[in-house]
Amino acid sequence: MAELNETPGANRVHVAFFGLRNAGKSTLVNAFTGQDIAIVSDVAGTTTDPVSKAMEILPLGPCLITDTAGLDDVGALGEMRVEKTLKVLSTTDIAVWVVGENETSGARARFDAECGKRGVTVIEFRRGDPVDGLKAKIAAVKLADVPPRLLDGLADDGDRVVCVCPIDESAPKGRLILPQVQLIRECLDRHLTVTACQPGELCAALGERAVPGRETLVVTDSQAFGEVRKTVPPTVRLTSFSILFARQKGDLAEYLKGLEAIRNLQDGDRVLVAEGCTHHRQCNDIGTVKIPKALSGMSGRKLDFSFASGSSFDFDEDARPALVVQCGGCMLTRREVMRRIAFCREAGVPIVNYGMLLAAANGLGGVLPSGLVER
Repeated sequence: MAELNETPGANRVHVAFFGLRNAGKSTLVNAFTGQDIAIVSDVAGTTTDPVSKAMEILPLGPCLITDTAGLDDVGALGEMRVEKTLKVLSTTDIAVWVVGENETSGARARFDAECGKRGVTVIEFRRGDPVDGLKAKIAAVKLADVPPRLLDGLADDGDRVVCVCPIDESAPKGRLILPQVQLIRECLDRHLTVTACQPGELCAALGERAVPGRETLVVTDSQAFGEVRKTVPPTVRLTSFSILFARQKGDLAEYLKGLEAIRNLQDGDRVLVAEGCTHHRQCNDIGTVKIPKALSGMSGRKLDFSFASGSSFDFDEDARPALVVQCGGCMLTRREVMRRIAFCREAGVPIVNYGMLLAAANGLGGVLPSGLVER
């Protein structure tokens, strides 16, 4: 249960250590974290997969520290390890290059090019440099892309937020899901009045403790849009958890283009449904059941669906989809969500968000730049 009290990895600053084999990356990671999280050996290539550890670096805050395999690995298996290491850059905010002895490999040039393409800050570390000095350098980095808070521009002191949290067969036993927890915590941090209820109790919740002159915002699970829209009066602002996360971590304008592209779908078109988390699929799962049903109904087409979860997100020209449907991304970093959007844009594939699609499927209008759903 301890991990439930920790900052989610998606909300941490990601610091990853790179270098050649036997450069001392794992030794440095262990010294940096104060724990033996990585196996240390004189044998080149001991680290074969990324290994991560959560920690705090003040004043930067919660961080995720990742050790990686050497970028000069050789052979067919070695190249697979290199590719897996480079994928870590998709979520890396700060990269530490551990300088090895007599570096002549072209791996550094490849690494620098990938970091430059992704806008990743690079810090060098040489054996003998003080570890505390490295921590100070990392803590001093000013991150260029700091995502807004979920309710920025939507709630002021004294406002009221009503969270609609359906408890159905897909709800985890005994707890709320991460988007609900994060939004409620932000409401408390902002000293807002927050109420949580199920769809059936929404009418009563809206009538309780209403204060004249104070705005009310209803945030619903996207799956409940159909029921919620019948209860919420036009004067009350409405959005969903998924849309708020899409606004925080993604690009609403790009998602709106994806929503418009639904009308152009044809029979047999491929659709990739991408979730940032991995979980046991229920009989009425949102990604594999509800999204395909809603999209098929909206388009009136017989579509070919495929599914991706976790960090898995890729497609080649032979399996190029006509549309990607992306979840809100509560388990993904903003950097990773924006990478997915950029990947789709470069491939000429429209991408839309779960919540925006479900809002449209339930007869609601588009989504404003603020993240509110048009009524």
